[in-house]
Amino acid sequence: MPPSSTVDVPLRASATAARPSDSAAENNIPYTLPDLVCFAHLHWDFVWQRPQHLLSRFAQYGRVFYVEEAFYHIDNLVEPHIEIKERQNGLKVVVVHLPHRLRADAAAADQAQFEILSHYFNKQGLNRYIFWYYTPMALGKSRQFHPELTVYDCMDELANFKFAPPELKNLEQELFTKADLVFTGGQTLYEAKREQHPDAHAFPSSIDKAHFGQARGPLAEPADQADIAHPRIGFFGVVDERLDIELLRELAQQQPDWQFIIIGPVVKIDPATLPRTANLHYLGGKDYQELPAYLKGWDVATLLFADNESTKFISPTKTPEYLAAGNPVVSTPIRDVVRPYGDLNLVHIADNAVDFGKAIEKALTQRTDADWQQRTDDYLATISWDQTWQAMVALMQERLGAKAPDASTTVVTGEPLVATKVSEVELPPIMPTY
Repeated sequence: MPPSSTVDVPLRASATAARPSDSAAENNIPYTLPDLVCFAHLHWDFVWQRPQHLLSRFAQYGRVFYVEEAFYHIDNLVEPHIEIKERQNGLKVVVVHLPHRLRADAAAADQAQFEILSHYFNKQGLNRYIFWYYTPMALGKSRQFHPELTVYDCMDELANFKFAPPELKNLEQELFTKADLVFTGGQTLYEAKREQHPDAHAFPSSIDKAHFGQARGPLAEPADQADIAHPRIGFFGVVDERLDIELLRELAQQQPDWQFIIIGPVVKIDPATLPRTANLHYLGGKDYQELPAYLKGWDVATLLFADNESTKFISPTKTPEYLAAGNPVVSTPIRDVVRPYGDLNLVHIADNAVDFGKAIEKALTQRTDADWQQRTDDYLATISWDQTWQAMVALMQERLGAKAPDASTTVVTGEPLVATKVSEVELPPIMPTY
């Protein structure tokens, strides 16, 4: 594939996303973006979420390189090298491998990654490219590059998460000075970031309606869920410090006849802290393609989020996914769930175990409510990942068009690159380290 592509793509702004100007929103505007390099803190193969939805769409029209955090080997004799894995639509997942001794020397680790990435990008012929950041922590290995456009897709307030590096906030301020555009994963996060960047735009969680809509049709019951009694109250997502463990414990104790199904990997918390009762079923992580089959077998879906710093700015993607599957939903009062889903009476909101249980009782009767289903579908018709992506593309092309073209732009300027041994052999899958 050439370094950049020109493909006619219809661009339509989402009703809940930032809207490009009329000139950029015209139908059939050609896709003219350069190659895209994404720096992420999330492993591509971990959980299918916002980065995968968006970047797999970019990869349909141009080259996309998804740079994960470095993998540190226990062996100090391992030479720095690079691993490349091809994924959806030809997207390339890029992982730099480093010896353990560099873990304690951030500056040296960043420089090693910069040199390896420079070598690889030059081999790939990246002359014009966009940088797309999910984490400011990637600045150390990337600030010496010269992208034509820099986008910060701020999907979470990472500084509020458990084990967040202390330097993250300062690095985010540096990223704000470099970014041409800032996108946010929700309205509440946008209201915070627009005070820090003049070109911020809200792109809340969206939906692949066709995928999750499969739950409304005939699907085989997954084997590990088939023998669980009804009513089934479900949750899927990463099980971490954002999950309200005490709320789950109280609900399970108060309603022993309800079966609570929890789907997702447990990270950053001790699994021993999770409540264990006969009506609690932890089924582990599932592939994105499997989720509709599980959702089909639930009676009510839940958003069991705690009220803490890590949930203050979240915009759960699973809200519209649950609804697209036809599931009634009960949530704790997360701001970006209350607004719009609670305000539109599409989702029940409760902030304690007693009220949450009462809300589930109401939700158990909701599948036969034709008015609720129609209102839900009417709202879901206004959002999609395609619309979100298209609106983002329009904004990016506007900003690029406003810049003076520079055909001489190269991956790196300055001193010649230091020779680095590069290996592109396929290595075993890397397990998440966060």
